[in-house]
Amino acid sequence: MDIHITRSKRRKKTVSARLVNGVLEVQAPAHATDAELAPIIEQLRGKLEHKLERERQKADRSLMERAQELNRRYFNGKLRWTAIRYVSNQNKRFGSCTPDRGTIRLSNRLEQVPDWVRDYVIVHELAHLQEPNHSARFWQLVRRYPKTERAIGFLMALGYEDEDADQANAT
Repeated sequence: MDIHITRSKRRKKTVSARLVNGVLEVQAPAHATDAELAPIIEQLRGKLEHKLERERQKADRSLMERAQELNRRYFNGKLRWTAIRYVSNQNKRFGSCTPDRGTIRLSNRLEQVPDWVRDYVIVHELAHLQEPNHSARFWQLVRRYPKTERAIGFLMALGYEDEDADQANAT
C-alpha cells in the first residue's frame, strides 16, 4: 500500500489516515519526524487493512447469497461451487470460473455497477460450471437471465471489454 504523508502546522498532536484511490493518506503535525510516525502509520495501516478485510468478507458473503438465489432461479439449484469472491487483479474481464475447482472470481469493478448487471456476470460464470466453454449451449443457459443483452450492452458502454459479447450475439 502506497503512503502519502501530509504535514500541517495547524495539526498539533493527532495523526489520521484514510484510504484514497488505494493510497494511504496520512495527515500529521509538521513537527513529527518519520521515525515518530512510522509506528503510528503501521498501526493505522493495520486497522485499515483489518477493516477492508471485514468489508471484503461481507461482500463475498453477499455474493455467495446472490449466487445461490440465481442458481435456484435459473439453474434449478443444481450447480455447486466452492467459492465466489471479488478480486482486484481482473482488469480485462468481468469474471472468471474454474469449473474443476468450482471457483468463481468477479472483478471488484463490478461492485460499482447496478445489481442487474452484476447478476448477469454471476449467471454467466455459474453457466460455466455446467458448460466450461462459450458454445451455443452455454449461451442458451446464460440467456435464461432476461437482462443478458442489456447487461452486455451496459458493460460495453462502460468500455469494459467482453471478449465473449461477439460470440453471444452470433449464437
